[in-house]
Amino acid sequence: MDRITLGNEEFEGRNNAYVLADGDELALVDTGVSTDDIRADLRDGLAERGYEFADVDDIVLTHFHVDHAGLAGEIQRESDATVYVHEADAPLVEQDEAAVAALEDRREELLEEWGLPEDAREELLAFLDGSVHIEGLPAEPTPIEDGTVLEVGGTTLETVHAPGHAAGLCCFEIGDAAETDRGGAADGGSRTGGEAFVGDAVLPVYTPNVGGADVRVERPLEKYAETLRSFIDREYDRVWPGHRDPIEEPSERAQTILDHHRERTGNVIDVLEEHGPADAWTVSAHLFGELEGIHIVHGPGEAYAHLDHLRHEDVVAYDDGEYRLLERPTDLEALV
Repeated sequence: MDRITLGNEEFEGRNNAYVLADGDELALVDTGVSTDDIRADLRDGLAERGYEFADVDDIVLTHFHVDHAGLAGEIQRESDATVYVHEADAPLVEQDEAAVAALEDRREELLEEWGLPEDAREELLAFLDGSVHIEGLPAEPTPIEDGTVLEVGGTTLETVHAPGHAAGLCCFEIGDAAETDRGGAADGGSRTGGEAFVGDAVLPVYTPNVGGADVRVERPLEKYAETLRSFIDREYDRVWPGHRDPIEEPSERAQTILDHHRERTGNVIDVLEEHGPADAWTVSAHLFGELEGIHIVHGPGEAYAHLDHLRHEDVVAYDDGEYRLLERPTDLEALV
């Protein structure tokens, strides 16, 4: 797989942009964040392959986060490329004012609900305000959905919606994998093997954040656990993540992440059992300690994702801004 490794350190860092090329047909899967260094990395990487931004025909975005979509609008303006992204994330890639305002309002609502102290909230908002410049220019996206088949850069990609980390996050099964999937479904069977671009659905080092990374997602832990189980069942041979190196045993990695969330659910229960009723910020402090930068929303967001799931499973009750343990479950595997 032809990938350009980008040198950014924002968020999880070390983003990848994947190049799909067949003669005059050129496509990118993700673009990286809109900073001078990453723009230069991407331009230089394309130049090494004999291309420039103006040659890009199609851009496929795994999701709306700026470290994946930041340069899409700029490249589209130079090339008139078609930008594909899931319909749930398209308004944010477009930087639609109403969608951005709704996201910010929801974040403010949750920061209050999670119990963030004023100094932490001010630090987070200062960080976010200081990061506006990396968002890049708005793009004019073409919305896609689960099952959409794209023919880009001489390659067939089939869209697999994988929500949790982001509402519109998608994986894209490559070539033979996509054909096997459609053929298997038609025959009443199930696909196994093949490769896929997976964005931040599964990462080789970090565990993708749920709850804070996209505050629009309802029941984020439940959705992400469903995504991981589906991912495991697909038994990919290799996948290409949005950060760092390819994952050679994707189902095993996804199972490790699912097990991690079961363990974290147990840790959340331990906090409530030991310290009594608490809000998401307090639980986060017990789990992660002091937080800074984007982690000021990621930490309590992750705690909230687990607390919210436990509330829906009738393990905890939510009263007056705090979560109270009702009973300790005996089977975390059945719970997550």
